[in-house]
Amino acid sequence: MRHFLDFEKPVADLEGQIQELRRLQESDDSVSTDEEIANLETKARDALKGLYAKLTPWQKALVARHPDRPHASRYISSLIKDFTLLAGDRKFAEDRAVLAGLGRFRGEPVAVLGQEKGFDTQSRLKHNFGMGRPEGYRKAVRLMEMADRFGLPVIAFVDTAGAYPGIGAEERGQAEAIARSTEACLGLGVPNVSVIIGEGGSGGAIALATANRVYMLEHAIYSVISPEGAASILWRDSTRAEEAATAMKVTAEDLKNLKVIDSIINEPVGGAHRDPDAVIAAVGDVIAGALGEFRGLPAHDIRLQRREKFLAIGRSLG
Repeated sequence: MRHFLDFEKPVADLEGQIQELRRLQESDDSVSTDEEIANLETKARDALKGLYAKLTPWQKALVARHPDRPHASRYISSLIKDFTLLAGDRKFAEDRAVLAGLGRFRGEPVAVLGQEKGFDTQSRLKHNFGMGRPEGYRKAVRLMEMADRFGLPVIAFVDTAGAYPGIGAEERGQAEAIARSTEACLGLGVPNVSVIIGEGGSGGAIALATANRVYMLEHAIYSVISPEGAASILWRDSTRAEEAATAMKVTAEDLKNLKVIDSIINEPVGGAHRDPDAVIAAVGDVIAGALGEFRGLPAHDIRLQRREKFLAIGRSLG
């Protein structure tokens, strides 16, 4: 069953009518509803197109969190062949919120990182809703150091509301682990490419998104804090999240204009969950193009490009 967001109610009503007509036709062969169904499908497509042509930042945040949106595990299974998952940070434990492993991307050996939210109650609990603990970021550092040693490009799929803020995580050095992961990204002598596929929340995202190339899906969001968190801090009222989302410039368009990201990857009308295979294929093409730009460059040039990219953020606005 397709899940509809609140603002998609006009489309939900039309698609509900289509399903009713199809059931009617299946139960009684003498009844032909083909014409009515075709008309309603046209209306539903037009309504969906109209809604997604003028999404507000808050609505984009809802789309970025859509429960049917493809997560990191699906991108990895579709794009990375012979993927071997690595576990543990060799210091404390395994963190299933952060996926890390080795595989082949279009024939080229690569290291892969991903933040996995899960798709149902059981998997969400298993992956801690994509909120990494210190051991997850230390595992990421371990993988990046291995990639640097063996000359493997690093691909990261970013999708998290933020790093896990629990007491245990703080006691084990959450902030330090995030900083070390960010430092590892900056120090890589191999190219790294990050794609924000859903939410890019705070340091939890930056720890994997400090890359030579940073891309965002059209309806993804990327910010220092969630809109709800910002509203709670600024106005002590989380119900003003919609207002906060607009003020925070969280959308791909905003961040492209601010030169925080390099490019936007278009999604099908209605969001990535409407045609996951097409979105994943487009992401694969973008990653391949980015890695091609750095092929053959010495480590010094790769580090310098990354350094200059981040030093330039905020220096040429207006």
